Amino acid sequence: MMRRALELAEKGVGWTSPNPMVGAVVCRGEEIVGEGYHPKVGEPHAEPIALDQAGVAAEGASLYVTLEPCAHHGRTPPCLNRVIEAGVSRVVIAMEDPDPRTAGRSIRALQEHGIETLVGVCEQEARQLNFPFISRVTRGRPWVVLKYAMTLDGRIATSTGDSKWISNEASRHFVHDLRRRYRSILVGYRTYLNDDPMLTCTLDLDPAPRQPLRIVYGGREGIGGNSKLASSAKERPVIQVVLEQDIVQNPEGIETVRLNQPILSSGDSVRQFLSILQEREIDSLLIEGGAQTLTTFLEAGVVDEIYSFIAPKIHNEATAISPFMGHGVKPSISETLNLMNVESKNFEGDTLVHGYLNLL
Repeated sequence: MMRRALELAEKGVGWTSPNPMVGAVVCRGEEIVGEGYHPKVGEPHAEPIALDQAGVAAEGASLYVTLEPCAHHGRTPPCLNRVIEAGVSRVVIAMEDPDPRTAGRSIRALQEHGIETLVGVCEQEARQLNFPFISRVTRGRPWVVLKYAMTLDGRIATSTGDSKWISNEASRHFVHDLRRRYRSILVGYRTYLNDDPMLTCTLDLDPAPRQPLRIVYGGREGIGGNSKLASSAKERPVIQVVLEQDIVQNPEGIETVRLNQPILSSGDSVRQFLSILQEREIDSLLIEGGAQTLTTFLEAGVVDEIYSFIAPKIHNEATAISPFMGHGVKPSISETLNLMNVESKNFEGDTLVHGYLNLL
């Protein structure tokens, strides 16, 4: 039943932020009498949807929910009251809500009302589903993800900056699915100049995907008025992040965000930038390059998750560009950064290696 609730929660991907993805199932014995998920920020939560579907059958039933029911007023009323009023006899919860406005309050209230509670069923799966939400409410910054494609000899572009296309069409289709999952997407200024990217999800979905905030990090000149970003900025927001002293003039629709730091590549600059995203309720950031930008965020110690596509190609150019161009974070192989929960997947010859540098 909890795995079904997790499947339902996943249906809200890309739409619930800054809220978490939540799924709920109401059952009597082995029979599901109601189910629901949080479809979109500002719309009803999973629990009232599932309980409404169950109707009178909810009385005495069990409720399975992927996150502790909220106990606070937000964009919608607290789910806790609705759960108690429904008369369920048992509530099974995957994980406690890390939001300090709830944080165990609902669990205690359910127990005080004589409702049996069980917490921790499929907890790791539920946490992984909502790493961006957990990061926002516990660490005060967005969840940061790196994505890049490289050849077998570890190159993401030629010495001239050409990178189209290292990965194949199947891999690029998956990347567009990633773009709808995260609330912002970032490239460095050099990548913007070389690729003239749109930075949107182009998948044909119903409903159409919620597009991420598009970000260009760096550049002492503005975004060109004839660029794809500028041409679509009025419909889909774009920001350029620069230093306070940079004289940048951007076309209408492109916002210039200035950091009061000496250099953009410093850890302090990265952290100030992430705090700006936090203030805007942006809970996740997908970084797509280039090498200097990938390195800047890695060396700032803020990278949480990595998607690395490895294409069966060999470039064999000594001066070609690697994904990370730093000075080395450790003196020996035994002390390198290691991914956790690593998985791999084949995309018609390309190999995706996916893992985490942080688990919350």
